Amino acid sequence: MKKALLSLAVLLAFAGGAFAADTVKIGLMAPLTGKWANEGQEMKQVVDLLAERLNKAGGVLGKKVEVITEDDAGDPRQGALAAQRLSTQGVVGVVGTYGSSTSEATQNIYEENGIIQIVNASTAVRLSEKGLKFFFRSCPRDDEQGIVAAKTLLGKKYKKIALLHDNTSYAKGLGEEVKHELEKAGVKPVFFDALTPGEQDYSTILTKIKKANPDVVFFSGYYPEAGLMLRQKKEMGWNVPFVGGDATNNPDLIKSAGKDAADGYLLTSPPMPGDLPSAEAKAFMKAFKAKHGRIPGSIWSVLAGDGFMVLCEAVKGAGAADSKKMADYMKTKMKNFPGLTGKLSFDAKGDRKGDVYRVYKVDAKGDFVLVK
Repeated sequence: MKKALLSLAVLLAFAGGAFAADTVKIGLMAPLTGKWANEGQEMKQVVDLLAERLNKAGGVLGKKVEVITEDDAGDPRQGALAAQRLSTQGVVGVVGTYGSSTSEATQNIYEENGIIQIVNASTAVRLSEKGLKFFFRSCPRDDEQGIVAAKTLLGKKYKKIALLHDNTSYAKGLGEEVKHELEKAGVKPVFFDALTPGEQDYSTILTKIKKANPDVVFFSGYYPEAGLMLRQKKEMGWNVPFVGGDATNNPDLIKSAGKDAADGYLLTSPPMPGDLPSAEAKAFMKAFKAKHGRIPGSIWSVLAGDGFMVLCEAVKGAGAADSKKMADYMKTKMKNFPGLTGKLSFDAKGDRKGDVYRVYKVDAKGDFVLVK
């Protein structure tokens, strides 16, 4: 009886392994709930559609690609739990996530389990300064954005510049990068402080900034707070211009602020989905619109798609769903892979090579218009 049970166990284990080998499992970690839920939901729509199209074309190395999704709720603690769950499900790589603080809470979990993580919107510089073997980005990082943001502010001849962040890894890091670039140019900010994210009234911090009498305010935080502040400063009758970082690049900024309050708002960001010039991007936008009735509203969801495509290409390039071989391939052999947002290559730290930042302006219609 014991021999029979042992034989059955061996057969089941073999069958399980054989079944697992029939698919390539890729994880998606995204804020499906919480204040960034629209970002996470669209990330899932983009990645699911790419997987659907890839599987119809034959999959990867003759195997179907299975996307396993976990919700991190845009929260570091929930992110760590999501990473732990994904680490037990046989994924070779994970796309995501959106917030740098959440990604930072998951990095060691993926590293210790030998799972590639390719973040799509976590731009904090320090994430790739830890010597991790399996960490990558499809997005750029904040020191690159800091240069573009500072040049934009200085190019408009602003002298008294206020910098506001929210103490998250991303926002504080970007604020410090902009501050560094401004001071290199001989301009010392008249204000550098943080707000508390998630509040419903920012009149106190706005009044505090106003006392510094700035020519402009650069906010390095996220779109929910940016939209609310744009509306409230208009209600205050304070007409100082606001400029933001790439985490304010979201259609919900306009919903929160209102078109009148958002009119003229500038931000630095990778190109918006509708401005992507490649044939790959245009074909995908057409397919996405056919399925969802619109093109993606966020560049970060499209960058999640790039992360998914990179992982699938790495499986093919490595000849197997082997994370060590894939990571080596991505760093040493993947050159100018044609992604949706442009050509992708990676340096030894896993960072994306090349400058992708642009400047956008919100017009009177509430549209994000490319400036340069």
